[in-house]
Amino acid sequence: MSADEHDKNDSEDQGLPDSGHHLSEEEVERALASFEAEFDEGQNQADQPVEHSASGMDDEAGLDSAPTDESSVEPDGADGVAADFDQELEGLIGNRAKAAVMVTRLASAELLAAFCQISDISAWCIQAREGAVAVLRNLDGDGPEAAIRDLTTVVSGLSAILAVNRADKLEVTLWISGQSGQTLAPPILFAATADFVEDLMIGTTTVDRLRQDGAAIFDSGEYNREKAMGIIASHTRFGAGGSTRKGRVE
Repeated sequence: MSADEHDKNDSEDQGLPDSGHHLSEEEVERALASFEAEFDEGQNQADQPVEHSASGMDDEAGLDSAPTDESSVEPDGADGVAADFDQELEGLIGNRAKAAVMVTRLASAELLAAFCQISDISAWCIQAREGAVAVLRNLDGDGPEAAIRDLTTVVSGLSAILAVNRADKLEVTLWISGQSGQTLAPPILFAATADFVEDLMIGTTTVDRLRQDGAAIFDSGEYNREKAMGIIASHTRFGAGGSTRKGRVE
């Protein structure tokens, strides 16, 4: 029996149809060679790392290799909170005043702001029927006393009252010609001045709130010396809005 007849009998014995076509050994070898080539190519692609995965791993590795020291990173606004705390602490122990105002009999807050400018005093000057009031910015140490000393020295003949809140203790003193004089009880001062003076001293209002309420406020820091002297000249020359009670600028 030939090989073809043997294969045919096998197919018939197994119940398989005979396709009538049989692969030669050469065709089988080519098919195996092609299959092996495709298999090797697939293996090479599987062995190559995926770029985005490697990148993600690098990012994660970078995060792990450089941990953030949370203790050295301050949240937003931490500097401002620390500064406020330091100022509050200084106020509690009396090294920094909580509030300080200079009360005058000047009818013009603008004139008082001009006087503050030429005296190198940083203040907000507020218009009041009872007399213009200067709210001092420099509250450190003896800054308030230095300010009223300079004001009553530069503007000769001008008297003013200094009210200072240190460690919740109010001190009220009359100053004339650079010298401190009589001390006053706070209720006496508050009875003779605008209501906002007491509110400022005990902390129930602020300059910004007074401005929002419509108060006329002049900032000495917005003037230069030339403008300040012009304001002083206009008030003293024509007598419009306040005077220094025959005082003079030295």
